Amino acid sequence: MAEDIQPIPAEQARAVLEQAIRKRLGDDWDTEGSGWAVVTSHDYMARLNKGRVNVDFYVDLLGNVTITEQTVNPGQETGRLFAWMFLLVSLGVAFLLAKIVGWL
Repeated sequence: MAEDIQPIPAEQARAVLEQAIRKRLGDDWDTEGSGWAVVTSHDYMARLNKGRVNVDFYVDLLGNVTITEQTVNPGQETGRLFAWMFLLVSLGVAFLLAKIVGWL
């Protein structure tokens, strides 16, 4: 029985994955204006994010697709908070240095 099971190759899994993404999110999901960002991806899975929503696509070795949708996790929220804080601190330091040097 185990000999009868043939896993799909990576190229075929990528095609199945892309078809499932287009079916779920539309043909223009990967345009800049759609708002979807690829967080991580390989031949058998992809995580896409738009705002506070994650959509995960998984292709098993038989070619079946599983799709899960959930809100962002606490790790992502913390990362976004740190990124904003770093940006604001960097801008503050840049303005302070510009003021010291006399450019402002």
